[in-house]
Amino acid sequence: MTGAAHSLTAREIARQISAGETTAVAVAEATIERIQREDAELGAFLLTTGEEALAAAASVDDKLQRGEKLGPLAGVPIAVKDNLCTRGIPTTAGSKILEGWCPPYNATVIEKLHAAGMVLVGKTNLDEFAMGSSTENSAYQLTRNPHDASRVPGGSSGGSAAAVAAGLVSCSLGSDTGGSIRQPASFCGVVGVKPTYGRTSRFGLIAYASSFDQIGPFGRDVTDAALLLEAIEGHDTLDSTSLPEAGGALVAGLHDGVAGLRIGIVSELMGEGIEPAVAARIRAAAEAFAAAGAEIVEVSIPAVSYAISAYYILAPAEASSNLSRFDGVRFGLRVDAPTTPEMYELTRTQGFGAEVKRRIMLGTYALSAGYYDAYYGTAQKVRTLLRADFEAAYRQADLLISPVAPTTAFPIGELTEDPLTMYLQDICTIPTNLAGHPAMSVPFGSDGTGLPVGVQILAPALREDVMFRAAMVLESALQQGSNPTQEGANS
Repeated sequence: MTGAAHSLTAREIARQISAGETTAVAVAEATIERIQREDAELGAFLLTTGEEALAAAASVDDKLQRGEKLGPLAGVPIAVKDNLCTRGIPTTAGSKILEGWCPPYNATVIEKLHAAGMVLVGKTNLDEFAMGSSTENSAYQLTRNPHDASRVPGGSSGGSAAAVAAGLVSCSLGSDTGGSIRQPASFCGVVGVKPTYGRTSRFGLIAYASSFDQIGPFGRDVTDAALLLEAIEGHDTLDSTSLPEAGGALVAGLHDGVAGLRIGIVSELMGEGIEPAVAARIRAAAEAFAAAGAEIVEVSIPAVSYAISAYYILAPAEASSNLSRFDGVRFGLRVDAPTTPEMYELTRTQGFGAEVKRRIMLGTYALSAGYYDAYYGTAQKVRTLLRADFEAAYRQADLLISPVAPTTAFPIGELTEDPLTMYLQDICTIPTNLAGHPAMSVPFGSDGTGLPVGVQILAPALREDVMFRAAMVLESALQQGSNPTQEGANS
């Protein structure tokens, strides 16, 4: 498979369209043709939206001919994770229980993409109901890593990350519950952003764990990711958790640098279990920040050691509640049976995959009478403790950095029979979801074998503006060759 090295950025595509060098329809046609030609091996897309995409692209061209002023991403093809509701277009969440279901409404972020003039060209593969770290839990197909077809792309937003890394689209949307944007971004060598909880609307996102889920962008580079986040963010009255206040502007300050900032390395996330090649890239990132005028400090967040345990009680507990709506009555799969309870049982048995069943059972147990206080209640206390630790850390540093994942992309099938080791893939990303803060993965070289390594940049709530400034510093350092990469690692 080929990487995305020769693909245009989203803003360059938009510039060419606005300048009349090409048309939105021509770009959409070429993109869909490329997906249909190249995705058979990659497996990033569950479907393409040819008719709808061409109609949206034609609308952009019509507006340009009328002299209307369009946004910076108008006419740009985009793919979205298939847990985002798209009116009249199948939305499966990677599960057989929703096979063939077409939502009667769009997710708010889809409406925002339409308003920005972007052209939806397809829905991407994911771990079923976003539960997984490798996209191997999809009920439909396997997605491969564009850098090495024998390895996973990460998960659960593996299809969205792989589509960008392979150059099928310049940008995409995913969702991040415990690292599901950042980890595949790191594995695939693209930029991936989990915004502050509430900065982007969750309306129309098929819920996994409602107090964790957040929609965010993948991009070829930092600027594209910033433009896309600006396009989809904002308060939404349809989402009760949507923040009323806006964060700082992202694109305007991208080149303001990090001089004078204090950047902390999270000591608990640099020790046992982190591959030496991964840790080396984090230290190299710290050197790049120091060279750009930042002060590097070491920061401790003690409660990080409890994050995985707390998450795998709280998130499955929320999942057991959220997924109860898939009962064979209202939408999706229905397996007929003589009685209603039997119908529920057969529908869910046939409709849900093994990992989804595992997490539903974990969550139901944690919420059951006699165990609620011992498990769910205690996990909520840990979440509060972790937030306090983060607050203390951000009094010492403006931003934090850490690995995104303990390893680079691992071989397909290696961890499917080892759920605990698979869960530990998210050890560096889960703390941010528990706290509700923003974080992103920025490509920063390779592990020496050509597999990408991402640096995780973490920021306080609604300080994505500072986070993106730091990301731009890393991207510039990599482009200038101060931290050379192995061939194929920086795509």
